[in-house]
Amino acid sequence: MEPATFLTELKRRKVYRVAVAYAIVAWLLIQAASILFPTFEAPPWVMKVFVSAVILGFPVALILAWAFELTPEGIRRSEEIPPRESKPSKVGRRWTAIIVAAAVLAAALLAFQFARTRRSSTAELPKQTAPTATLDKSVAVLPFENLSSDKENAFFAQGIQDEIITTLSRISGLRVISRTSTARYNSAPENLPEIARQLRVSNVLEGSVQKVGDRVHINVQLIQADNDAHLWAQSYDRQLTDIFGVEGEVAKSIAESLQATLSPQEKARVEIKPTTNADAYVLYLRGRDYQTRPDNLLQDFKSAINLYDQAIKLDPKFALAHARLSATTSLLYHFYEPTETWKQKAHGEALESLRLQPSLGEGHLALGLYDYYTEGDYDAALRELRLAGEALPNDVDVGLYTAAVERRRGSWTQALAAYQHAEQLDPRNSITLYDSSQTYFGLRDWRTAAEGMDRVLALFPDSFNVKIQRAYIEFYWKGSTAPIKAALQSLPPNLDPDGVVTFARWDVSLMDRDVDGAEKALATCQLDTITSQTGVRLPKSYLQAYVDLVRGDAAKAQAEFEAARPAIEKIVADSPQDGTRRAQLGLLYAFLGRKEDALREGQRAMELKPITHDVIEGAVVEDFYTLACARLGKTDEAINRIERLLTTPFAVDYADESITLSDLRQRWEWDPLRNDPRFQKILAGPEPKTLYK
Repeated sequence: MEPATFLTELKRRKVYRVAVAYAIVAWLLIQAASILFPTFEAPPWVMKVFVSAVILGFPVALILAWAFELTPEGIRRSEEIPPRESKPSKVGRRWTAIIVAAAVLAAALLAFQFARTRRSSTAELPKQTAPTATLDKSVAVLPFENLSSDKENAFFAQGIQDEIITTLSRISGLRVISRTSTARYNSAPENLPEIARQLRVSNVLEGSVQKVGDRVHINVQLIQADNDAHLWAQSYDRQLTDIFGVEGEVAKSIAESLQATLSPQEKARVEIKPTTNADAYVLYLRGRDYQTRPDNLLQDFKSAINLYDQAIKLDPKFALAHARLSATTSLLYHFYEPTETWKQKAHGEALESLRLQPSLGEGHLALGLYDYYTEGDYDAALRELRLAGEALPNDVDVGLYTAAVERRRGSWTQALAAYQHAEQLDPRNSITLYDSSQTYFGLRDWRTAAEGMDRVLALFPDSFNVKIQRAYIEFYWKGSTAPIKAALQSLPPNLDPDGVVTFARWDVSLMDRDVDGAEKALATCQLDTITSQTGVRLPKSYLQAYVDLVRGDAAKAQAEFEAARPAIEKIVADSPQDGTRRAQLGLLYAFLGRKEDALREGQRAMELKPITHDVIEGAVVEDFYTLACARLGKTDEAINRIERLLTTPFAVDYADESITLSDLRQRWEWDPLRNDPRFQKILAGPEPKTLYK
């Protein structure tokens, strides 16, 4: 058929008219459906099916218009109607009127929607410019309720909450409160506005998790706290093998509900699934449970490392598990076992996490912790922390470790400002409050340190280590051991992880010259090695030797010190670059009367950890050396050092090498200096002001 003839036939058979009419009517139907379907709570797929059917009907209508024609005699095939009979009729004019009316109606509806949208936008404008607009995108994720019949699955509910927070922390347009701050709240509290006020947020996410076999059911709802308005809610019923993307789905829905825009990079980070292995994911969540416990116990770190290792064996490409394993290993290295094996593991796991996922914020955080804790390379640590902060703009750990690095390098103003800023953003974060109070503790600002520890205990009243340390602060401040004994008395009788409680009972008993109390503390402890507050695992015989010295049995003390010597020498051999353990060995040699060995080890410790590079551990090793000098009869050097260290930040600790006026007045270790007039003058005077910039 010729093109001109074809176009003439389209016009004669009224195909143009049908196309226009169909388009107008279809548009009207879709607009009506978009209003009516949500009203009757129709599922989203109904609208999709309806629109698809309308679109597919368009070519069908055109084919029918070509093949058939409406005439006064009814519907006839177009081929049966001679061209001369195909002319405008009353029916055709009626259809034309209908089309015009539909077009007018469509135009009116379009104008109405445009006007309503303009009014809505204008009505919302004041909210966007109000002073409280900065809080509109703040959110706290409360603990998820564990609805599983097996209460052992509580870790799973906590893990899902933790991973949702972690995913949200990748979105710069939101302000997200850490799990540490929300841990003490109930899953669905009644006083939601008050909780939001305490956390300084406008929105709260509540949820529940039920795990039955290999199926998981998760309910979440986002609530505007001040008026209890439900902004968004969703249920997820998944196989355990398909649970990994839920955190990303929830995070994107929250961002959309709060009108936070995701950059392409943030969208990619949020959508990535950490693993596809269900068993590896469960092991990972168990590991996080141990890693994030508040008391930083050796046994918890080792449990976390074991679980992360198991997860990685099941899924070697689990980048997030590699990163968490590296971070936990660095913490273990720093607090307890600074061995080459742990150092290499921390480094290798951090690098592997970034090889698998180069933009992983947790991987850069892990590498930053490695640089900070194992290498002492502060510049490299801060570079990695900056990269971590770009990927995790809401992660409180990044800010905390940045403050810790500044503190250790002696940048006190920057460190204190960083802690204060972190507290303003996340006011009930116990880790922030604890680290901040420890900074004031190191600066001998006892009142501020005590107030901070009280706030930590208000959030975590069961933290036995914080209770003990808070009592020691009272001793340093006011000189009485009664608070320490009262704190220890309040603890459950069988609570003694890593021997930390035994060490405190032994220490305070000897401060009071109560040898029976100290001996009883050691006798009731079932452990062969007891962890001191410096993190050194001391043989029980070493602590028993102190008791013998205070009792006056020097010969038995020498035998006990000699029995402890091989174990402490092995600790140093395993960690030759660690200053604190080498300083501890130097003090042991001083008690054994091995003067040259004691001075050599003490001086080597100060070379490894000079106070000019590490103001915290550097001050501690100088404390040990000063105590060794006092025991070895080097009185003048010991007193000279004491006068300087009394004004030095962090020359104070929760152990016997600590140097404060209360330590010098109370502890038996300083008895060799008590008859010296210079020492007596120090004890009689006020505590000098700690000097820092």
